[in-house]
Amino acid sequence: MQILAGDIGGTKTRLAILSLIGPRIQVLVEKTYPSPAYPSFESLLDGFLQDYSDHRCDGACFGVAGPVQDNRCTTTNLPWQLDAGELAAALGLGPVWLLNDLEATAWGIAALGEEDFAELQAGALSSSGNRAVIAAGTGLGEAGMFWDGRHHRPFGSEGGHTDFSPNSELEIELWRFLCRRYQHLSWERVLSGPGLVNLYEFMREYHQATTPTWLVEEMSTGPAAAAISQAALEGRDELCHETLDLFVRLYGVEAGNQALKVMATGGVFVGGGIAPKILPALLEGGFLAGFLAKGRMRPLMEGIQVRIILNDRAALLGPGVFVAAREW
Repeated sequence: MQILAGDIGGTKTRLAILSLIGPRIQVLVEKTYPSPAYPSFESLLDGFLQDYSDHRCDGACFGVAGPVQDNRCTTTNLPWQLDAGELAAALGLGPVWLLNDLEATAWGIAALGEEDFAELQAGALSSSGNRAVIAAGTGLGEAGMFWDGRHHRPFGSEGGHTDFSPNSELEIELWRFLCRRYQHLSWERVLSGPGLVNLYEFMREYHQATTPTWLVEEMSTGPAAAAISQAALEGRDELCHETLDLFVRLYGVEAGNQALKVMATGGVFVGGGIAPKILPALLEGGFLAGFLAKGRMRPLMEGIQVRIILNDRAALLGPGVFVAAREW
């Protein structure tokens, strides 16, 4: 069986043709596109299908950064509308499914090996119990994996859009700063690529500092969040270092919130494009400090395994795992 699979995000979209042979998934072809360069998903998809017209697909499944309802989705950070029924008719294939992108990542965990993870906390190493998945990238995605007694069943959520809550004097000042910018202040406004830039701009105002010329140039010629995090990791700017420390701690706080909400005794997985790039900062301890700071629930939190997903293909392989698990 071959399927057309996709990981549709606000910054980039990856498409692939996957071969499903029992539990094994093989990537036959794969291509990445800049999402904002296309007015619609269909316009992007047409080019891919023309390039690989010699491959026959039995169906399609796409992970989409946005809420999926009734196999339809309006993307959160793109002006795209996807309808699985319309896509199936246009493609002339078998079934087409849409998954929330974090739900797709959750499915993709089963296709990864031990080398695809970095461990932050060993926990109780339990293979049973619910799991949580959280991923900061262009936005903030969250998902759960319900343990049915035999298997983990992924489900999507829009938890990244819940209200941000401060827990210190510094964070209260951050809340005030961001409330002047946004009508609704969600965790995504803090934990994402744009969120990291928000944190830097807050820290600059809080410390009444100025941005060095070299950093202004780097932020204007490439992704601003990448410039900030790289300067922090390389020790080139103290304000960037403080910003990344705050980002990492808040990331741990919200990962802990997600873990408590779904009772993730089976583990927490941190995915997305940012985590592997700031892995040294995540390993320093600030993430776990935020994760564990749950008052009377700290003993519970200490028993939860926390792992970083290093393989950025999880969300692309997830649609294959999802289709393989279904009865057609």
